[in-house]
Amino acid sequence: MPTDPKRCIFCRIIHGEVPSTLVYQDYRALAFNDIKPAAPTHVLVVPRQHIEALAGTSPEQEALLGHLVRVASQVAQQAGIERSGFRVLINQGKDAGQMIDHLHLHVLGGRPLGKMA
Repeated sequence: MPTDPKRCIFCRIIHGEVPSTLVYQDYRALAFNDIKPAAPTHVLVVPRQHIEALAGTSPEQEALLGHLVRVASQVAQQAGIERSGFRVLINQGKDAGQMIDHLHLHVLGGRPLGKMA
Protein backbone atom coordinates (compact mmCIF):
# COMPACT_ATOMS: atom_id res chain seq x y z
CA MET A 1 0.00 0.00 0.00
CA PRO A 2 1.49 3.37 -0.99
CA THR A 3 2.57 5.77 1.73
CA ASP A 4 0.53 8.93 2.10
CA PRO A 5 2.99 11.81 1.53
CA LYS A 6 1.21 13.75 4.29
CA ARG A 7 2.25 11.04 6.77
CA CYS A 8 5.72 10.37 5.32
CA ILE A 9 8.38 11.47 7.83
CA PHE A 10 10.74 12.62 5.06
CA CYS A 11 8.00 14.68 3.39
CA ARG A 12 7.27 16.22 6.78
CA ILE A 13 10.99 17.08 7.16
CA ILE A 14 11.01 18.57 3.65
CA HIS A 15 8.02 20.78 4.55
CA GLY A 16 9.60 21.91 7.82
CA GLU A 17 7.06 20.11 9.99
CA VAL A 18 9.69 17.90 11.65
CA PRO A 19 13.07 19.31 12.71
CA SER A 20 16.28 18.02 11.17
CA THR A 21 19.90 19.04 10.88
CA LEU A 22 20.15 20.12 7.25
CA VAL A 23 23.50 19.88 5.53
CA TYR A 24 22.32 20.65 1.97
CA GLN A 25 19.22 21.76 0.13
CA ASP A 26 18.17 22.90 -3.31
CA TYR A 27 14.93 22.89 -5.27
CA ARG A 28 15.17 19.13 -6.03
CA ALA A 29 16.77 17.59 -2.95
CA LEU A 30 17.46 17.86 0.74
CA ALA A 31 20.24 16.28 2.82
CA PHE A 32 20.18 15.95 6.59
CA ASN A 33 21.92 14.00 9.34
CA ASP A 34 20.46 10.59 10.16
CA ILE A 35 19.01 10.51 13.70
CA LYS A 36 20.47 6.99 14.25
CA PRO A 37 23.89 7.25 12.59
CA ALA A 38 25.67 4.06 11.59
CA ALA A 39 28.97 5.93 11.06
CA PRO A 40 30.51 9.24 12.18
CA THR A 41 29.12 10.78 8.98
CA HIS A 42 25.66 9.47 8.13
CA VAL A 43 23.63 11.80 5.97
CA LEU A 44 20.38 11.05 4.15
CA VAL A 45 19.83 12.56 0.70
CA VAL A 46 16.16 12.68 -0.30
CA PRO A 47 14.30 14.03 -3.31
CA ARG A 48 11.74 16.69 -2.51
CA GLN A 49 9.35 14.77 -4.74
CA HIS A 50 7.75 11.83 -2.91
CA ILE A 51 9.10 8.72 -4.62
CA GLU A 52 8.55 5.56 -2.59
CA ALA A 53 11.53 3.53 -3.78
CA LEU A 54 14.20 3.21 -6.43
CA ALA A 55 12.22 0.44 -8.14
CA GLY A 56 9.32 2.85 -8.57
CA THR A 57 11.25 5.38 -10.63
CA SER A 58 10.58 6.14 -14.27
CA PRO A 59 12.86 7.12 -17.16
CA GLU A 60 11.63 10.69 -16.71
CA GLN A 61 13.25 10.74 -13.26
CA GLU A 62 16.71 9.79 -14.52
CA ALA A 63 18.05 13.35 -14.20
CA LEU A 64 16.73 13.56 -10.63
CA LEU A 65 18.42 10.27 -9.72
CA GLY A 66 21.71 11.54 -11.12
CA HIS A 67 21.27 14.75 -9.17
CA LEU A 68 20.79 12.79 -5.93
CA VAL A 69 24.06 10.93 -6.52
CA ARG A 70 25.82 14.23 -7.24
CA VAL A 71 24.41 15.70 -4.01
CA ALA A 72 25.70 12.65 -2.13
CA SER A 73 29.18 13.37 -3.49
CA GLN A 74 28.90 17.04 -2.48
CA VAL A 75 27.80 16.03 1.02
CA ALA A 76 30.84 13.74 1.34
CA GLN A 77 33.14 16.54 0.19
CA GLN A 78 31.51 18.99 2.60
CA ALA A 79 31.96 16.48 5.45
CA GLY A 80 35.65 16.05 4.57
CA ILE A 81 35.40 12.31 3.82
CA GLU A 82 35.81 12.29 0.06
CA ARG A 83 39.54 11.48 0.22
CA SER A 84 39.42 8.81 2.91
CA GLY A 85 36.38 7.19 1.32
CA PHE A 86 32.65 7.01 1.73
CA ARG A 87 29.74 4.77 0.84
CA VAL A 88 26.51 5.73 -0.90
CA LEU A 89 23.76 3.22 -0.23
CA ILE A 90 20.15 2.83 -1.35
CA ASN A 91 18.04 0.20 0.38
CA GLN A 92 15.30 -1.15 -1.91
CA GLY A 93 12.45 -2.84 -0.09
CA LYS A 94 11.96 -4.30 3.35
CA ASP A 95 14.36 -7.25 2.84
CA ALA A 96 17.14 -4.76 2.07
CA GLY A 97 16.39 -2.69 5.15
CA GLN A 98 14.33 0.14 3.65
CA MET A 99 12.45 1.47 6.67
CA ILE A 100 10.96 4.67 5.22
CA ASP A 101 8.93 4.49 2.01
CA HIS A 102 10.55 7.56 0.48
CA LEU A 103 13.58 7.09 -1.75
CA HIS A 104 16.75 8.11 0.07
CA LEU A 105 20.49 7.71 -0.26
CA HIS A 106 22.67 7.07 2.77
CA VAL A 107 26.08 8.77 2.71
CA LEU A 108 28.32 6.97 5.21
CA GLY A 109 31.93 7.60 6.17
CA GLY A 110 34.35 8.90 8.72
CA ARG A 111 35.67 5.45 9.66
CA PRO A 112 36.55 2.20 7.85
CA LEU A 113 33.23 0.67 6.81
CA GLY A 114 34.32 -2.86 6.01
CA LYS A 115 33.43 -4.94 3.01
CA MET A 116 29.92 -5.46 1.74
CA ALA A 117 28.62 -9.02 1.52
